[in-house]
Amino acid sequence: MQDLLEESRDDLEKAEEHIRKQHGDNCEKQLIVTYGNFAWVYYHKGEHEKSQTYLDKLEGIKKKFPTESPSALHPETYGEKGNAFMKFFHQYNEKAKECFEKAVELEPEEIEWNKSYAVALYRTESNLTSFEESPASRQLRRVLELDPNNAHMMVLLGLKHADYEEYQKAEELMERAMKLDPDKPYVIQYVAKFYRKIGKVEESIVLLKRALERTPDSALLHHQLALSYGRKTANNREETEDLLRLRIQHLEQAISLKPSFVWARVELGRFYAEIRDNRKAEEMFKKAIEAANDSNEYHQIAYLKYANFLLYQERSVPMAVVYYKKGLQLQKDTTEWNVCARKLEKIANDKISRNPIDGEAFGILGYVNQMRGDTCQAIECYEKAILYDPGNEEYLTALCDLRLSLQ
Repeated sequence: MQDLLEESRDDLEKAEEHIRKQHGDNCEKQLIVTYGNFAWVYYHKGEHEKSQTYLDKLEGIKKKFPTESPSALHPETYGEKGNAFMKFFHQYNEKAKECFEKAVELEPEEIEWNKSYAVALYRTESNLTSFEESPASRQLRRVLELDPNNAHMMVLLGLKHADYEEYQKAEELMERAMKLDPDKPYVIQYVAKFYRKIGKVEESIVLLKRALERTPDSALLHHQLALSYGRKTANNREETEDLLRLRIQHLEQAISLKPSFVWARVELGRFYAEIRDNRKAEEMFKKAIEAANDSNEYHQIAYLKYANFLLYQERSVPMAVVYYKKGLQLQKDTTEWNVCARKLEKIANDKISRNPIDGEAFGILGYVNQMRGDTCQAIECYEKAILYDPGNEEYLTALCDLRLSLQ
């Protein structure tokens, strides 16, 4: 415990130094969360005088920058809390979004909160029918009103246009971003992703290679380059052997640089499945799930891709159902969540088309509707499941819980 506290204190000292460099002498409000954490660390280290010193500093900031009410938080508190969610807990993007939304409400012109809110919206948004309907698109445009030369926001807005097949507008934004920040790896990464999306795979590869020359230890860039080689393989069968070698080389490099990189492990599992090496594929998907458990993030994508492998390569419908269900137990309304739901519904409907009194199929539909929040439809499905599979405890328990929830 003592070692962890020492490490936390060192990290906080680095954080304070970074904030002071970034904001200069007028950085007191930005230090609210850091000072609070210092107080907590010193208290648990038993250094109560130092803890009190930081509490006194917090009290001084509070008096200098009063909020509307004693119980209200400063926008910096919401912002730093949101940053923590975004940086360390990717499964809490929804919570990060809520924090940044509150920070923006309190300081509508603050660029930092607006940028972070736009990124959080971008990460959490799915299943919208038009660009104009998208809150992330509106917020990205708002940031560019406040900060017109922000290349990061440009590429994200460009990808939003691309999501709705507005490719000309997307490409204009990508070109502007590259002129503004041609050497920033994250800008190159997003532009390369766009080029890959519209079929300009060679341009994507050239950009990513250039970025890797500057940052050869970027696991993210190795992963993106592997994806581009994968797309090129699909388009050019004559070069398949060399491209497959490059693809696996960059995926392995990404994992070597970042063992917790769930996405890279998933892609490597998919690669082995493509070349019909099911043993290696199974091993890699299981390692992806282990990495998701260790890092406590990206469980949903790991479950979905493993379930797809079980369904299509292993032809194991029961095991695929298990992992699609695991995907539904996590954050709702993500792209992965919706795919898991659709896959389960297709499995169930296929079973019913072959056997209209398949209790298991109606149980699967009951589960999907239950997780979706459609209680009445879930009850109807579970009633049919029990009719065709009497005494099934799983269905009986679920049905009882659903009926009680309506009382």
